[in-house]
Amino acid sequence: MADINFYFDPTCPFAWMTSKWVRIVQSKRDYSVDWRFISLRQLNAHIDYATHFPPEYEASHTAGLRMLRVAARTRAEHGGAAVATLYATMGDHAFERGLVPDEAASVGRRGTPDFVLPVLADAGLPASLADALEDSSLDAVIQAETDEALSLTGKDVGTPILHFEPPAGVAFFGPVISRLPDEEQAVELWDHVVGLARFPGFAELKRSLRELPQLSSFGVGADEAGAQQDWHGGSRRQKK
Repeated sequence: MADINFYFDPTCPFAWMTSKWVRIVQSKRDYSVDWRFISLRQLNAHIDYATHFPPEYEASHTAGLRMLRVAARTRAEHGGAAVATLYATMGDHAFERGLVPDEAASVGRRGTPDFVLPVLADAGLPASLADALEDSSLDAVIQAETDEALSLTGKDVGTPILHFEPPAGVAFFGPVISRLPDEEQAVELWDHVVGLARFPGFAELKRSLRELPQLSSFGVGADEAGAQQDWHGGSRRQKK
């Protein structure tokens, strides 16, 4: 049993930022992480995308589900450690390789072989895993883990979800962070978050104001991010 179960959708920029923080903490502390699945497309299956979301959201969430199929096949054939590598590589390709000028076109492309095949090559995984993009039989595995995550937190959440010290420990949506802390800050933040998680009566700590995630795909640095405090994309339940 891992020290943390981290439930991710690979198209969520906030989940990606939180995962980078968790990996920093892993390098400084002796923690193990099980990278598990939560699909924003399945989570929002009851939503009419045409009336509730901007046009790119359905493409983004669908691409995330298709990418999770690849992750599910990877875990089945190569184990959980390979999923850790695959998610790290997916995030690098999606968010760390420069400004994406056309977000609507970019998010849909992530669910295609054109995006996934270079990811698999960089991750050292077989190109044949890209066949899973079309394998809807894997959706049952992804749905089961999505349901598992929501059973731990309740339904009014998004990605990421972290389950601390499973199976008995507490799970929360978040923490949602928009900028990556340095090593010292990362460990300090970790200790505070774990302290809250270990108190059985703690339920929620939240504010709605957010800055843009500081990722090169958004073309945003610290100054620009701080200037846009009312951005609501990414990790929320009905967002990308």
